[in-house]
This record gives sequence, C-alpha cells and structure tokens, in this order.
Amino acid sequence: MDLEILPPEEEVTDIADFFKVFGDTTRLRILFLLDQGEANVNTISTSLGISQSVASQHLKLLRVSRLVRWRKDGKNVIYSLNDEHISKILALGTEHYEETIGPEA
Repeated sequence: MDLEILPPEEEVTDIADFFKVFGDTTRLRILFLLDQGEANVNTISTSLGISQSVASQHLKLLRVSRLVRWRKDGKNVIYSLNDEHISKILALGTEHYEETIGPEA
C-alpha cells in the first residue's frame, strides 16, 4: 500500500468536516429541499415544519461550509445549493441508500 498517494492530513481533516455537515437530519432536509430549487427562510421553515430561527441557524452553517449560497431579492434572502457537486452528493447518497435496502440487502 502506497501511503504517499493519500491526501495530506489537513486535507483529510477538511473533507471530514465537510461530510460532518451532512450528518444532521435538519441540514440534510434543507439540502434536499434546495436541490428542488431556490427558497427563502420562510419557505424552508414552513416546508420542513421548523421555526425560522432554527432554519436560519442551519442555513448559516451551510453557508459557512459552502454548501449553500444566497442572494438578495428585495428584502428577501433566497438560498440555493452552492453548485452541482452538492446535488450529485445528495443523489449518490440516495442511490446508495436505495441499493442497500433493495432485494439483495
């Protein structure tokens, strides 16, 4: 086994932190919702049955983690997935889940 081809420790730590963000069900539900299209905090909180405060706290972490981005539309802040990679990660996670609960599982 060639350990020289492993990413540097700092990079591995950053990637682990990236995946930790996906470990919270509320954040994951927000990401799946945003995978369907843009939404503001009110839409997110109403759709998921959570308070606007809780939605905002999770969105802040998702922004800092660069999983979502925002833009102003008048007084509204509109959120969306940061890029296509996030959508692909969600799709791969769903695909893996569906394969593990299939007839062969």
